[in-house]
Amino acid sequence: MLGLGIDITPVERIAALDRAYPDKFRSKVLAPSEMPRTVESLAGVWAAKEAVSKALGTGFSQFGPRDIRIGYDPHGAPTVTLAGEAEKVALARGITRILVSVSHAGGMAVACATAL
Repeated sequence: MLGLGIDITPVERIAALDRAYPDKFRSKVLAPSEMPRTVESLAGVWAAKEAVSKALGTGFSQFGPRDIRIGYDPHGAPTVTLAGEAEKVALARGITRILVSVSHAGGMAVACATAL
């Protein structure tokens, strides 16, 4: 294991940002392939991106949220794909794979990421 990150995000915080700046917030945070259907899923994607940035050891100091892409495998498990500067950071640190788990309940979204 080369890195570990966790994040917890209030769903209402993400909902408020999405309501106030719907186009700006989503275009800054989401890649074109990421389109969560519910605000809970959007909060989960945000928490996952935060957790991954922490697992990479940099937070968002060297790249933005769009460089981390959260997808889903055929069974619905979340997946991580890195692009741009996030991918460069991972390669420089010898990280070849990132596992992520996401959940939401009680108005909170939480994610944990492990960099391998």
